[in-house]
Amino acid sequence: MILLLLFAFAAPLIGPEGMDKQDLMMRLKPPSAKFLLGTDQLGRSILTRLAYGGQYSLKVGLVSVAIGAGIGILVGALAGYYGGWVDKVLMGLVEILLAFPGILLAIAIVAALGPGLVNVMIAVGIRGMPTFARLVRGQVLSVRRREYVEAAQALGSADGRIIARHIFPNIMAPVIVLASLDIASAILSVASLSFLGLGSQPPIPDWGGMIDQGRQYLRTAWWVGVYPGLAIMMTVLGFNLLGDALRDLLDPRLKT
Repeated sequence: MILLLLFAFAAPLIGPEGMDKQDLMMRLKPPSAKFLLGTDQLGRSILTRLAYGGQYSLKVGLVSVAIGAGIGILVGALAGYYGGWVDKVLMGLVEILLAFPGILLAIAIVAALGPGLVNVMIAVGIRGMPTFARLVRGQVLSVRRREYVEAAQALGSADGRIIARHIFPNIMAPVIVLASLDIASAILSVASLSFLGLGSQPPIPDWGGMIDQGRQYLRTAWWVGVYPGLAIMMTVLGFNLLGDALRDLLDPRLKT
């Protein structure tokens, strides 16, 4: 993951000519000393576009998870703490969202809002919100009857203060793990939307869009589509391994 971050944010050094520098005389050139990963159908460096695309993929993944986690944590906390009709209404809305497959829900939202980077982040964030809401609700239900919460209630602390000071600090470990795992899912969803033409629009070098452009050249110029696919695979694998490591680090039951 450190190498991925360095690769993405070193894009101006890797490709000082920019992410959309075209040279039709060099189109579809195989990997060589000059172009380490070859060039695409417009003569642009695949390596440069992968580096710039990494910036967009990481940004969209992080912002999407922040949107989904922010809304999901709020909904789950309110549902778990207050219970009753609040729980039924909020979790009923969550169950409605869960009734749709995640990628189809994201496609429907982007189709309604229109293609674009911001709309993709909103769609992918809403797609991941129900998972955070259900996790936080379950954690709050197990914590809200603890002695320190009841003591704070007996002392007259406001509900917001109790949730922020006494509940959140004790439920954030699994949320952090879920967030790291959901970044991988968000990056994959963004790539899928871009592959379908609903994500970021040219000339932004989104990895999913690069795969879409390269699929027609798989027989004659395989590097155009294969390298973006490998970048997505390595990124998703890295975030999944990071999530597993955080789970091992933050779960005290694994240390006994």
